[in-house]
Amino acid sequence: MKFMKLGSKPDSSQSKGDNIRYVATELETEIIVIIGSVKFYLHKFPLLSKSGFLEKLIATSNNEEKKNHQIDEIDISEIPGGSVAFEICVKFCYGITVTLNAYNVVAARSAAEFLEMNETFEKSNLVYKIDVFLNSTIFHSWKDSIIVLQTTRDISPNCSDEFSLKLVKRCLDSIASTASIDTSKVEWSYTYNRKKKLDQKVRKQEAVPKDWWVEDLCDLHIDLYKQTIEGIKKRGKVPDNVIGEALHAYARRRIAGFSKGSVKIIDKSLTNSIIELIPDEKGSVSSSFLSKLLRASISLGCEETVKEKLKKRISEQLEETTVSDILMYDVDMVQSLVIEFMNRDLKTHSKVPVAKLIDGYLAEKSRDSNFLLQNFLSLAETISSFPRQSHDGLYRAIDMFLKEHSGISKSEKKRICGLMDCRKLSAEACEHAVQNERLPMRVIVQVLFFEQIRANGSSTENSTPELTTTTLNTEEDEWYHEKEF
Repeated sequence: MKFMKLGSKPDSSQSKGDNIRYVATELETEIIVIIGSVKFYLHKFPLLSKSGFLEKLIATSNNEEKKNHQIDEIDISEIPGGSVAFEICVKFCYGITVTLNAYNVVAARSAAEFLEMNETFEKSNLVYKIDVFLNSTIFHSWKDSIIVLQTTRDISPNCSDEFSLKLVKRCLDSIASTASIDTSKVEWSYTYNRKKKLDQKVRKQEAVPKDWWVEDLCDLHIDLYKQTIEGIKKRGKVPDNVIGEALHAYARRRIAGFSKGSVKIIDKSLTNSIIELIPDEKGSVSSSFLSKLLRASISLGCEETVKEKLKKRISEQLEETTVSDILMYDVDMVQSLVIEFMNRDLKTHSKVPVAKLIDGYLAEKSRDSNFLLQNFLSLAETISSFPRQSHDGLYRAIDMFLKEHSGISKSEKKRICGLMDCRKLSAEACEHAVQNERLPMRVIVQVLFFEQIRANGSSTENSTPELTTTTLNTEEDEWYHEKEF
């Protein structure tokens, strides 16, 4: 961290408890400055030679105080930075050594501005010296610029005064410029705790990852973070997927429970802001990230437009989504995602993974005995036209539902089993199905029938076998030993 030292005298400032500050000299106290609960017992000359504000304030109260033979006592509790920042200004006035760094420079600069410690009053005053430090050092330091940006909000929450506005702009420009630089030119320290498995060749070719700057920005308040990301995006040098990774890292850090899909915050503006910053390019953020944001937006009661935007983005890359990403949603939400997906101009190859996804979702949801048959059928029928490499996943979902809902009727079993094409079961699935006591007999017969066709076809050039010992119209369902597929 960069720093600047001002003054050369040893520190003679003293304190009594938490509320009394004074400078140890042989001279008597002439003025008491009150800031909140803290009182500073000081001398006029050092202060009045540097501060135009104090000079004018004390001049107006001098006559009244002299009449009463009292020490001047003034209250400036409204000073930016409070007693800590004022103490820095006091030490500068006394020539006492004081160290400025990224953590205290904004407070000191704001307090100096308030006290009118500028060039109009005296050359090389505190405002001037701090500005030189900011321009020559702070704005050229990656981490110091971030720290200073964050402290602007602590000192001036609304950043409404002229100095704060200028300072925020300078910090934003510095950070955006640095984040956009070619990684081969990055020679300063940065925080990178996310583990990535890279082979040695990749590590040698790219010693500095493209998203090297992501974690250092996570400490920023959302208002400042949003401005920072917008500044980086405007420069157009950082890929959208890196911006997406930055947003994901920020959400993990700032939204309690986000990684586990259980949001525990009340302020929905944070989630809204992150969603607004998502780049338009497909694939710039993962389906998993989008799914968690959607869950967060639902939990926080975000606007429908926000949720619709997320649903559209998820549907655009539904083929890349995993079961765990959508397992948190109810059937209606998943069905709406599938319908949104179907409304796009789709190619067959993108439907295959979506069918597999929904099969997996149904299998997991079927573990819940409260999961309704109608919900199962409705979602499964939505993708009935989707091509599948096999119906093993659908069979697994059906079997799981039958296992956890043993009380359903024969007609209901017939409906749910009717979703499955026995001809598209693998040999392993067929082996399980013919021994599955949960399946209606007619389904088992169908599996045996098509297995015989498949087996016979491989040896007799697809001739059709005759089944003389079974029928597809059995009145009663017969059961075999239970085995979960």
